[in-house]
Amino acid sequence: MKRWTHPQDFIVLLAGVYALLSPIWTTTTDRATTTMIVLGAITAVIAGIELMRPDWLPAEGATALLGILFFISPWVMGFSDISAMAWTAWIVGAVTFLIGAADIQLTRSHHGEATTTPM
Repeated sequence: MKRWTHPQDFIVLLAGVYALLSPIWTTTTDRATTTMIVLGAITAVIAGIELMRPDWLPAEGATALLGILFFISPWVMGFSDISAMAWTAWIVGAVTFLIGAADIQLTRSHHGEATTTPM
């Protein structure tokens, strides 16, 4: 697959950047800020890797995992009572997970078709 051809990875990139920058305009705590900055930066980097290597299964798995980490972070890191930051984490997490999981299925089916094609 050609580089820069997965528009859904741009959505993950935007979600990561949004999470990274969200402490600027959202009421937060130090722990929530650190969590969102770290997970947002990692998500943006992984999305960039996915845009350059669209069929690389480990990056797609990492995207789905980051979605789960975002989603559970308000409870694990103790900022579920800060509703704006918690909702940001939950929405970014859901979007990131769904796109990562869909990319995994797409890549697996794409590679499966390539291996069953007769020569």
